[in-house]
Amino acid sequence: MIVGGLLLTTQDGITKWLTADFQPGEIMFYRGLFTFVPIIIIAARAGGFRALATRNLKGTLIRAILGAGTSIFVVVSFIYLPLADALAIIFLSPIMLTAMSGPMLGEPVGWRRWLAVFIGFAGVMMMVKPSAEGIPYYYFFPLFTALLSALRDVATRRLRGGDSSVSILFYSMLAGILAGAISMPMFGAHWPSPAQWGLFAVAGILNSVSHLLTIQALLLAPGGTMAPFRYLSLVWAAVMGYAIWGDVPDSWKLAGAALVVGAGLFILYREMRGRKL
Repeated sequence: MIVGGLLLTTQDGITKWLTADFQPGEIMFYRGLFTFVPIIIIAARAGGFRALATRNLKGTLIRAILGAGTSIFVVVSFIYLPLADALAIIFLSPIMLTAMSGPMLGEPVGWRRWLAVFIGFAGVMMMVKPSAEGIPYYYFFPLFTALLSALRDVATRRLRGGDSSVSILFYSMLAGILAGAISMPMFGAHWPSPAQWGLFAVAGILNSVSHLLTIQALLLAPGGTMAPFRYLSLVWAAVMGYAIWGDVPDSWKLAGAALVVGAGLFILYREMRGRKL
């Protein structure tokens, strides 16, 4: 989960860079072409196309649709917000996952972890800073991304014990590339330059490998245990945002992000303590 988060954040930085020249559907399509490279290599070593077969078609399709939706709104979020700001709100998803673990997965969530969930939401409100006019519309993009991401992780947990991580990712990436292809006639498309093709290739491969690692982590351990490790990506996002775009978060955003991270780490502490008991 830690390595997957680092690779995914690097891919996010490349994707944000590409939003200056490409609409979200184009990015999903061109990047998606290269996400299949690691999948094909791993599938070939694991027995060929049989490794891509799914034992739970309905669950796999649900996970694929949620994954495609998450990818779309991630890209849209990067258009309107700095990288670290967008990811700080998107990382509300592990806290949402904790909230969903009880009613949707049957995993116990005590009152202390519920308190951490509410603290995490309060942290997001500090970052958003609602005014008398309400919350600026573009903040709803990363919030909706967080919700879709949490639902996607719930769907992933429900696939444990059946499909392999490479099979799950294959169908999710296929859904993403199809969504991008459908959008291109409607929102426009143009041919990337050689340098841009290189960026798409790196982003696609990093995206695929990072998701493989994340899926494998969720198949091996409870969602409440794995989710907090994703917060380490905020550090890389802040460094990358400052180095490339000169983004410096204000004190409210830093304090809000600290609450979100603190809530997630407390959830991890309670989960690990419960497992020891």
